[in-house]
Amino acid sequence: MDGQEFAGTMPVPDRQRFDEAALERYLCTHVAGFSGPLTAEMFRGGQSNPTFLITAGNGAQCVLRRKPAGQLLPSAHAVDREFRVIRALHGQGVPVAEPLCLCEDESVIGTMFYLMSYVRGRNFWDARLPGMSRSERAAIYAEMNRVLVALHTVDFARLGLADYGRPGNYFARQIARWSGQYRASETERIEAMERLLAWLPLHIPPGDETALVHGDYRIDNLIFAADAPRVLAVVDWELSTLGHPLADFSYHVMLWRVGAGEIRGLKDADLAALGIPTEAEYVAAYCKGTGRAPIEPEVWEFCMAYNLFRIACIRQGIMKRVLEGTASSRHAREAGQRARETAELAWRQVEEHLGG
Repeated sequence: MDGQEFAGTMPVPDRQRFDEAALERYLCTHVAGFSGPLTAEMFRGGQSNPTFLITAGNGAQCVLRRKPAGQLLPSAHAVDREFRVIRALHGQGVPVAEPLCLCEDESVIGTMFYLMSYVRGRNFWDARLPGMSRSERAAIYAEMNRVLVALHTVDFARLGLADYGRPGNYFARQIARWSGQYRASETERIEAMERLLAWLPLHIPPGDETALVHGDYRIDNLIFAADAPRVLAVVDWELSTLGHPLADFSYHVMLWRVGAGEIRGLKDADLAALGIPTEAEYVAAYCKGTGRAPIEPEVWEFCMAYNLFRIACIRQGIMKRVLEGTASSRHAREAGQRARETAELAWRQVEEHLGG
């Protein structure tokens, strides 16, 4: 898939339109220096919370994230949580956009929304980073690793996020949560999902840790400076919570296990020629950065299976929204249709690495 299909903005589709005049009145009152007339465009990328580029009358730009219209799954699309976490992290060593305001009054544009600064920079959809030198690619990957280490080692309690999630039993709680989300959005029976739903809760590795986790840490959710291998902002915090850092990190490292998808992965790539670290090298750098011991292979492979299961659940939710006509992205149907193959890949992971 060509990632450029997801890049940039487009006119707001009819199903995503809102009262721009009402938004303009609200922002002129609640955002310092904002003035009309307001114009809105919609970002092409993303499947979940619709995201818009808002331009003020003086040319200043900011970004609006809102809940989708229509009936939503419980606890999904929590834009108020996104706002809370970026407000806590701003200026604390984890790069995020500056939070501007949160509007919980649904009468303004029909749903809750928040506003943040518009961060200009580079966004990558192909993890092989075509057109770059070996050293440039190596620097990009080192920076991705560094930022995730910074997130997982931040003192979340000091930032006022001690109650941002429940500590302990993260895998058990997440498997139960995603199982419920899957059942709520199920549109057909998928045998591999049935096996995963039964197997995963019974094979959670012992031990537990708690860190602030992003939940969707991918190269395309990072905005890099135009002229340096530096992350300016991590975006899309919808799935962030307090959780197990290895769940978050292994999700990110699945990039090495996949070929094509919403972004192009690294499977079968000549990593040495590209200057990109191997999976083992990248994991070792993370362990060194966080000061943790090497990860046991069976724990690591469980994390991989869990994350594939989670992605299958997310894709199933997208498919449900497609059928209901509330999906925010024009690429949603293609993503939703991949729920089955993702579940089957997850079950193969269990069979091949964990004796399922």
